[in-house]
Amino acid sequence: MKKIVYVSGNPLVREDSIPLRIMPKLQEKFPNIEFRELEPTDNMPEEERLNIIDTIIGIDNVTVVKDIDKIVTGKVYSLHDFDLGFNLKLMKKMGKLKSVSIIGVPPHIDEEKALLGVKKALRNL
Repeated sequence: MKKIVYVSGNPLVREDSIPLRIMPKLQEKFPNIEFRELEPTDNMPEEERLNIIDTIIGIDNVTVVKDIDKIVTGKVYSLHDFDLGFNLKLMKKMGKLKSVSIIGVPPHIDEEKALLGVKKALRNL
């Protein structure tokens, strides 16, 4: 059974699309991993352990986050405010999520540097 890694981002926003843009190269490099695009406002996969690649604001290098409580979420006023962090915290609170590894990609990183950092992080998962 292949390991699944979910890839999140917004293809319409350049700073938020790097994970999606490097996904084809990751699929070539890691044929034993199934990469699936994830839209956090749609149905979240209900798995006890999630591996996710997403853009994280406020970091300078590719970083792995395993502590959901370190994710900063804003106030939720409408459905537009439901983001990945909010959904992960909700899943944890409901007992549906045991662990998560988020490979965070900075929004202004060079694509090749992002690819190298994500490859290294995937090898360590």
